[in-house]
Amino acid sequence: MVAAVKNTRWWRSLLAWFDNTAVALPAHSKTRQIDWLRTLPFIGMHLACLGVIWVGWSPLAVGTAIALYLLRMFAITGFYHRYFSHRSFRTSRVTQFVFALVGAASVQRGPIWWAAHHRHHHATTEQEDDPHSPVHHGLWFSHTGWFLTREHFPVQAARVRDWQRFAELRFLDRFDILVPVVLAVSLLLTGNFLEARAPQLGTSGGQMLVWGFFISTVLLYHGTFTINSLAHRWGKRRYATADNSRNNFWLALLTLGEGWHNNHHHYPASVRQGFYWWEIDVTYYLLRAMSALGLVWDLKPVPLQYRESNRIKPSRTRAGT
Repeated sequence: MVAAVKNTRWWRSLLAWFDNTAVALPAHSKTRQIDWLRTLPFIGMHLACLGVIWVGWSPLAVGTAIALYLLRMFAITGFYHRYFSHRSFRTSRVTQFVFALVGAASVQRGPIWWAAHHRHHHATTEQEDDPHSPVHHGLWFSHTGWFLTREHFPVQAARVRDWQRFAELRFLDRFDILVPVVLAVSLLLTGNFLEARAPQLGTSGGQMLVWGFFISTVLLYHGTFTINSLAHRWGKRRYATADNSRNNFWLALLTLGEGWHNNHHHYPASVRQGFYWWEIDVTYYLLRAMSALGLVWDLKPVPLQYRESNRIKPSRTRAGT
């Protein structure tokens, strides 16, 4: 009886909340059905934001939410994307792990899984096999639907052999729920402590949990996801890439520089996505600061020949295209 239960799909999906190896599917199983049991935590994250109705708010709780949004967005854009996915700079194993840890706190799975799927996106951009393509799969699927399917739960291991040799990264990928749980519990305990010891701050454990973890994380989710969906629909195209990528100033602000998406698809190897001084790229500025401190090095620039090549002629450019 016990063996029969362990072999059921719902049991494996439940175990996958805690250990991603419980979902034993090949990377291209083509099972695009949403596994609702496995994705209940994602849905629950959104519902938990409604807790603000009961816990209220405080300047400290809201400030914590903003700070954690910015810190984790930088870990996603600077390290999950530009480092783990594209290797656009180099760093030490310690710094690599620290920002992998912060990225894991974003509740967007581990760095190996994230990099594998992003590399797949670049290898198949705007093709039928590209799950991020709103052209083929619609806006909702490219925004959130793709990673809720059974097809995209496993790591595409062949694309990330370079990172598989790091045991600490494999651990973060396998038990990707661990770091978010530690963050959530830490925020709750911190809020409880401050409520008891510093009541003048007007905060509580509930506020720190709801604002610092749930609201901040949900905003981080959808800020990140806009690059898959909206940045392939709205904005301007400087380069005649083979995809529908766009440059969008507002998305660049929201994501610390990722909105210069047409630039990025034109030359993905660059650590800089805002190719010109007026294209605000906060992630690049922070990486430059880390480089000055010796924490990262060998930042790959945009070669002049690439920056000036394959441009769309002004006569072919229309508003919104």
